[in-house]
Parts: sequence; C-alpha cells; structure tokens
Amino acid sequence: MKTIVSAAALLAASLFAVPASAANLVLYTSQPNEDAQATVDGFMAVNPDIKVDWVRDGTPKIIAKLQAEIQAGNPVADLLLIADMVTLERLKEDGKLLAYKSPEAARYDASLYDADGYYYSTKLITTGIMYNTSAAMKPTSWKDLTKPEAKGLVTMPSPLASGAALIHAHTLAAVPGLGWDFYKALAENGAIAAGGNGAVLKSVASGEKAYGMVVDYLPIRERAKGAPSSSSFRAKAFRP
Repeated sequence: MKTIVSAAALLAASLFAVPASAANLVLYTSQPNEDAQATVDGFMAVNPDIKVDWVRDGTPKIIAKLQAEIQAGNPVADLLLIADMVTLERLKEDGKLLAYKSPEAARYDASLYDADGYYYSTKLITTGIMYNTSAAMKPTSWKDLTKPEAKGLVTMPSPLASGAALIHAHTLAAVPGLGWDFYKALAENGAIAAGGNGAVLKSVASGEKAYGMVVDYLPIRERAKGAPSSSSFRAKAFRP
C-alpha cells in the first residue's frame, strides 16, 4: 500500500533536485488555491520533469477524502500539506506516512518537526480578529465579540471545514477565562460558524459581517493590496 509523505518532502525537494526517474506526484493540501499553485510552481521550476497535480480543500474534508481512499485500498495522494499537526501525528501512528530526513531540518527549532522525520511544520498559523473599518466597535479582546455591540455581526470558520479553526477552538477552549463558555456566549450573541477562513475574509471585507475570527495572513495580504475603503479592514491578533 502507498505511504504518504507529509508537507516537508515537497518543500525540501523544491530546494534539492530529485531524480529524473521520479514519478509524477499528487499533492493534497489545505492551502489557499493561490498558495498551493505557487508551491507547486516553485517545485516544478526546480524539477521540470516531474508533474505535480494538486487537490485543495479544508483539512477536515481533505483528510476525510484521504481516509476513504485508504480504506478502499487506493490512496491517491503522494504528499500532504495541511494545517493540522494532530492529524499528521495520527497518520504517523497508523503507519500511513513515509519518513523523510530533511537536510534543512537542522536550521529549525526541533519542536517544529517530528523527530523521526514524518512531518515538518511549514508555517505558524495565528488566528486573530479582523473587523471592517466601518464597525462601530474596535475589538481589543476575544470577549469583545460577545458584547451587545457585536450581536449578529460575528463570523468565524467552521472546525468542520478548517483545520486551523479546529486547532483554534481547542486552544481557546483550554484557556482559563474563556473555555467553552466563551463559545456558548458567541452562539448566544448570534455568531455564525460556516465555511473556511476565505469565507470569513469575504464576509467582513464586504461589510456583510463586522467582525471575524480568521487566520491573520489573509486580511494582512488584502490590506497590502490596497482594498477600497468600502471593504477595507484591519487584523489584530490577541493573546487569549
């Protein structure tokens, strides 16, 4: 049965040419489409004889697809680049990942990758609050999203669609003073959890919602592009 290489193999291979005899590859990823294409383009620029096809979805959905393929005895993916290290650890324990000892690993803190070489972190995912600049309240803490001023105006990605959202929910649920009571208060205040981070970005940028919980690089990128004032926003990350 095919074993799968986690994120690092593709990224490391983009720095070191791989044998011309290597087979074409299939990447399963939760990256935004633009980032996924840039990753593949960077690899193929160094390895022009290897074609990489990629499939993109939120981490929970892409892993559900992979697990179904594994159970059917025909996993399609050769490489995974996803947001959830917990999932990679589970795949490692199940013997579904192939170890790869990256020569680049020595440059990074050992806490950022698996000691046995089964998976490597490629970035830190920071979730913060973004808000439309027309919003009446400028939030400075997570609990601000439960205030009357934010009633019915908050959106967030669903943990069923986003691995980053799942990790964030588990993180805040364990924080004293927040916990699951915070999420209950959000629900009572009319907050909506649906789709992925991209949907949150669009909703707040368009003014459909005033506030969003989102991975910070998305609104930072859009702001750098010079979004018009009618759909401009700011992102701010908070310690719990």
